[in-house]
Amino acid sequence: MAVPTRNKSRNNKPTGSRVAALVILVLIVGVVAGYYLFSPVQKTEVVIRKPELSAVKPAIPAASIPKHSAIHLSPHKEQSDYSSSATIPETEKPGSLVRKSARLAIVIDDMGNSLSEARSLAAIKVPLTFAIIPGLRVDRAVAAFAASNKIETMIHIPMQSKGWPERRLEANGLLVSMDAAELQEKVSGFVQQFPGAVGANNHMGSEFTEQEEKMAAVLQILKSKNLFFIDSVTSPESAGLRVAQRLGVRSARRNVFLDNEQERSYIFGQLHQAVRMARKNGSAIAICHPHPATIEALAASLPELAGQGVQLVSASQLVK
Repeated sequence: MAVPTRNKSRNNKPTGSRVAALVILVLIVGVVAGYYLFSPVQKTEVVIRKPELSAVKPAIPAASIPKHSAIHLSPHKEQSDYSSSATIPETEKPGSLVRKSARLAIVIDDMGNSLSEARSLAAIKVPLTFAIIPGLRVDRAVAAFAASNKIETMIHIPMQSKGWPERRLEANGLLVSMDAAELQEKVSGFVQQFPGAVGANNHMGSEFTEQEEKMAAVLQILKSKNLFFIDSVTSPESAGLRVAQRLGVRSARRNVFLDNEQERSYIFGQLHQAVRMARKNGSAIAICHPHPATIEALAASLPELAGQGVQLVSASQLVK
């Protein structure tokens, strides 16, 4: 009976292979547990971050943006783009930005030297205002021609400039050295010469118009004759408009000079600027001279304005 007892005891003890298998199993369980304890966190972070990174799109290169896209931001062309054909750009035609009361007065300074100039301007068949310098060769003939053609006239009063005496001034011009009595006598004489004139403006006068006392003497005569005054603004320091308003003289000031340069495209550009001001503010006054280039530019441009939302009027309609 002893032998069977030893054999039973041997069968109950774990063999070496079983121990090894148990160790391997424990290691596998440990590895798997470690994998699930640590690896999933890292993978989850990566998975979450990737969509965040991919959601940020690279900026569009500037070169891929259409070059013309910026044009639509501005409804107006710049002066340098004004066509030499004298047609107001399409974007400037009547629309939401155009006032129905847009009025433009064009004063032609330095009239009185030539009847042919007066005839050429009258042939444009639009309202203009002639500013005639007293004492020029055919001043009264131009005034009579204007009256017969229902063209408004003003007295273009010569006044001392900052460049005088080096810069020429008409012999009958007003000087700052003159006293009030002499100034008023001269201005009264001008009014008698042109009984059909309805107003006056200054010819030159960058020095004279800065003198309030001198301007007051002139404007008192204009007021007594029921004439209006338009300040040509030959000096940014001109006191003309300010004194006129103080004295109760109907008055206004020039907004644009059209022909400081005798070149058609420049004149077209200045006219375009005057039109824009009239549209923006309701009215504008432009001054120019009877030069050949100016007359050509006006003849090419002005008849078109009526169909483009701008009413051409005489200067007297814009004084207050």
